[in-house]
Amino acid sequence: MASCTICKRVKVVEGCYDDYRGLSSYHYRDVRCGPCAAVFTLMAEPSLAGALYKKPVGVIVYSNPTGELRMRNVATNNLYTGFDRSTRLALINRDIRRISRVIIEPRFRGLGLAARLVAETMPLMNVPIIEAVAVMGLVNPFFEKAGMRPYIERPPASSVRLIEAFSVVGVEEAELIDAGRVQHKLERLSQSQAEFIDREIRL
Repeated sequence: MASCTICKRVKVVEGCYDDYRGLSSYHYRDVRCGPCAAVFTLMAEPSLAGALYKKPVGVIVYSNPTGELRMRNVATNNLYTGFDRSTRLALINRDIRRISRVIIEPRFRGLGLAARLVAETMPLMNVPIIEAVAVMGLVNPFFEKAGMRPYIERPPASSVRLIEAFSVVGVEEAELIDAGRVQHKLERLSQSQAEFIDREIRL
């Protein structure tokens, strides 16, 4: 983990949902994340904070797991399959917590604080499995840096075809995580390109 002066002067403390709401606008999914099981924050020491950093500089939100997650079956070798629905959900809720948000205030990014927040709080959940569905995992693998193991789902053939179609009109796969950028490029396509990508999307 990072060991700069700032990193040594922030600590993980128990937080609340208001801490998440205070930083939620910095998350790429600025939407309500639903009920939470636990919230932890990164707080700067008073000597570092002054008047500027009295609010959390980072937050992690843990939620109860979703009932169905295909990659969970891969990761657990189908441990939670073969039960009736009620039993399966009871076991999943007993054994698993999901990381639903990790947010670092922009002025504190690039210091390894996201990985530290994950690594230090996972043991506090007292469950055998912590899972996260990470859209940005390939861009910033901080979950792996915190000790989590990645399970990468292979896209279905229809998704591969659509990704290739976007590439034909100048939208590369790495850009697809930025909806605004994609929309900007699509609005500038020629008529024939627009008709092509519209047809591929419908397919």
